[in-house]
Amino acid sequence: MRVLIVDDSPTEMHILSNMMEKLGHAVITAENGEQGVSTAKEAKPDLILMDVVMPGINGFQATRQLHKSEETKHIPVIIVSTKDQATDKMWGRRQGAKAYVTKPVEEAELIDAINTIIHG
Repeated sequence: MRVLIVDDSPTEMHILSNMMEKLGHAVITAENGEQGVSTAKEAKPDLILMDVVMPGINGFQATRQLHKSEETKHIPVIIVSTKDQATDKMWGRRQGAKAYVTKPVEEAELIDAINTIIHG
């Protein structure tokens, strides 16, 4: 599976990339929301892990753009964010995210979210 990780933090990018590669997934990266949207349209990943707090368009806005685009609306998005309020999680799902995982990411929680999306 090809996973696009969209995060402006090199540390978070490294942690998430390692988790995904360890599970046997190919990783593509983008450093902000705009880049995430354009990379998703070009690379057509199987899954997107989306940070929220980024310069330019944030993860909620990028998720909404992906969800509204014919090219990318089928790609599931998991929001991965330090924002852990119930309202943030609800807003993320309203933008089209299939799951919401809070940072620091627990590998088991992320794997559960991925499995739920892929296997229903």
